[in-house]
Amino acid sequence: MEHITLLLAIVIVTALVFDFTNGFHDTANAMATTISTGALKPKTAVAMSAVLNLVGAFLSVEVAKTISGGLVNESGITVEVIFAALVGAILWNLLTWLIGLPSSSSHALFGGLIGATLMSVGASGVNGDVVVTKVLLPAIAAPLVAGLAALLATRLTYKLAGKADEKATAKGYRAGQIASAGLVSLAHGTNDAQKTMGVITLALVTGNVIAPGSNPPMWVIVSAGVAIALGTYLGGWRIIRTMGKGLTDLRPPQGFAAQTSAATVILASSHLGFSLSTTQSCSGAVMGAGLGRKGGVVRWSTATRMFVAWGLTLPAAGLVAAAAELLTGQGTWGIIAVGALLVGGSAVIWALSRRKPVDHTNVIDDEIGEPAGVVTTAMAAVSVPPTAGALAAEDFKTTIPAPAGSSAEPASPAAV
Repeated sequence: MEHITLLLAIVIVTALVFDFTNGFHDTANAMATTISTGALKPKTAVAMSAVLNLVGAFLSVEVAKTISGGLVNESGITVEVIFAALVGAILWNLLTWLIGLPSSSSHALFGGLIGATLMSVGASGVNGDVVVTKVLLPAIAAPLVAGLAALLATRLTYKLAGKADEKATAKGYRAGQIASAGLVSLAHGTNDAQKTMGVITLALVTGNVIAPGSNPPMWVIVSAGVAIALGTYLGGWRIIRTMGKGLTDLRPPQGFAAQTSAATVILASSHLGFSLSTTQSCSGAVMGAGLGRKGGVVRWSTATRMFVAWGLTLPAAGLVAAAAELLTGQGTWGIIAVGALLVGGSAVIWALSRRKPVDHTNVIDDEIGEPAGVVTTAMAAVSVPPTAGALAAEDFKTTIPAPAGSSAEPASPAAV
């Protein structure tokens, strides 16, 4: 570490700041359903998620190697390019956090790297086949696979427990939710913390501190794990509200099915070195679980905004990073200007977020400010039919005549 220059040190710190924003931006992936169904209290949930994110950071380095030695050509990259890429990723993360949209931190990082590299060395600096096979295709497949798995798992769960009393089984499902949420947190640490490890490793290779193709040093693994854990503990309450209440209303069986499906997809992709978006996997699983319960609905207006954010993430972060790279290429004053823009932009976004704060005290409030929409209204009409006993009780209630001199309100069976 004695060969690290001042600029390289700034890039490493900026990468850890991105990792921190990744943590609070993606807390919702693991804990939104657990919090919204009441399986865990908000602060307990984020604390558990933070610890498991830290543990997960030590389980694999396959995704880190994809970023440090596959996405872009190391030979054409400078430390300034990586700095510009991180600026684009951080600002996009903060903007989507402000409006409560669960966009992909992973794609913000990839977009930043691609945009800054294109501005610096052109198309030759980006490995297009890696972008397609390990970024774009998983981005399309992950939410679909996780959503379908969650839909089928939810239907199977309700079919197997169809005759059981929901209140009697709720405790067991909540325990399952806690376990599956822990698995998602572990998977998130395994997948997302590695992305920052990969960026720092790429910076170290670019700065001639370590040899090309090297695995992340242990201090890089530890620092990335700690940064994402601290961000997770703060809790991205705005996005937790959207994931837990804004997309659909989940019950414990649905939460369990969604989290288990998402964790399976994320862990499998980490093992294969696919740097997919945990946000997209978890969001797809939540929507699948919402549709898996008869009478369950998805708020498609919120989902549409989320899909638009997913589509904009790569190009938007890339454009910001390209502009930042254009400035950093001007020399020292350009680097200082980009740093000032990053700090100033972050401060403005933070100040705007304080106008209507969301924290652990109001994250599960029912007021989500999202209209139902035509599709949701139509799907809500397909509700579970009442049982025969409920129908008989209702008929009994409405056919009992009111006593003379009493109000017109019919008597209930209990009153008789």
